[in-house]
Amino acid sequence: MTEIRLLTPTGHLGFTMLEPESFLRGMAQGPDFVVADSGSSDIGPYPLGADEPCSPVEWQTHDLEIMLVACRRQGVPMIIGSAADTGTDRGVDTYVQILRTVAERHGLPPFRLAYIYAQVSPDEVRRRLRTGVRIAGLDGRPDLTEADLDRTDRIVAVMGAEPIIAALEAGAEVVICGRSSDPAIFAAPLLWKGLDPATAYYAGKVLECASFCAEPFMGKESVLGVVRPGEVIVEPMHPGQRCTPLSVASHAMYERATPFFEHLPGGVLDMRNCRYEAVDERRCRVTGFAFQPEPTVRVKLEGAGKRGERCLAIVGFRDPDTVARIDAVLDWARNKVEARFGPGGYELHFHVYGRNGVMADLEVVDRPAHELCVVVEGVAPDRRTAAELTAMAARQMFYARLPGTKGTAGTAALMSDEVLPARPAYEWTVNHVMPVQDPRELFRLHLTTVP
Repeated sequence: MTEIRLLTPTGHLGFTMLEPESFLRGMAQGPDFVVADSGSSDIGPYPLGADEPCSPVEWQTHDLEIMLVACRRQGVPMIIGSAADTGTDRGVDTYVQILRTVAERHGLPPFRLAYIYAQVSPDEVRRRLRTGVRIAGLDGRPDLTEADLDRTDRIVAVMGAEPIIAALEAGAEVVICGRSSDPAIFAAPLLWKGLDPATAYYAGKVLECASFCAEPFMGKESVLGVVRPGEVIVEPMHPGQRCTPLSVASHAMYERATPFFEHLPGGVLDMRNCRYEAVDERRCRVTGFAFQPEPTVRVKLEGAGKRGERCLAIVGFRDPDTVARIDAVLDWARNKVEARFGPGGYELHFHVYGRNGVMADLEVVDRPAHELCVVVEGVAPDRRTAAELTAMAARQMFYARLPGTKGTAGTAALMSDEVLPARPAYEWTVNHVMPVQDPRELFRLHLTTVP
């Protein structure tokens, strides 16, 4: 095929519900494939570690139903990556069951469904470590150790295009993937049809977040990519949006350490020489991308483990003198908690909104806002301890002794005296790449017919 048309309706299926009007407008354009990502590590380690979705199953069903019904009625293959937010085996099974239910509800003709598991047991990773395999850390992490695995509850491998291509070659009309590289789910059908890796992976990179590459900002709207060798043209399906050279080029900086390189399974997408040109008022053409293959096949591993039970409390400050000396207030509360619980065995965090609650130490603010909100976060091995230390930290801010303060009413406003129970605290324990002999060896492909 000299031209392949990819339609993507959402950058994260089910995170909030997609907009059906622009999706159906895109289906009227005759796409060759519909592709959507459904997961991310952006949502934090809890969903992976606890193996729970971060989005209601009703929202995920909403998106899958709209997509499946339209795709099967038009005979368009559909590919979903990182099922149910994290791409665990449970997430894949959940999506398979949703598709079965939707197919039955709408009386859809039988279709071939492929589902690909991506979960890897910590024991399997441990076994490879013990054979001398080096599993290198990413983003400054040291190499993986058995101690890291001891703290890990669940691991997923991030699949590239190869397992998806295998599913398409086996005749799959719908593919549900476990954890997968966002661009790879788009690149897979393009590579399968014979396009070069540079074109395939750039198309995946620019389409993965759907309407985020268009302006003005509108989330959850569909975008169509018209892909030819060495060329990708992107067009928004919402009539009020446009893909301009500026909006498409700026998307290269979205969630990236650099706008010039994208590290992918099997190599690096090089965007230093990309050229962005307006086709018309609503479409942008991109050329000039390149792909540098890696000599060693490596697969990224993501793992999370539980740190403890967690509670929250919310405290507000309006008094100008207290706002100016908020660090002294936090020190007072922290010292009181340490006097009660000792120096270790728990975690205590103060998130100061109005000063640096979002960026933390990455942002320096000379003058805080006129009022502050401090979210107290306590983590401990058990819920009772977490609740007590969180309550103590919050209430001691009310009683903080600041030199020169007059009056006895206190300067903190507790939203409520109660402590708010929160989900357990999890941490990322694995963010590494592991060499493999075959890019498909960690992934298990299954084929079935629905219904």
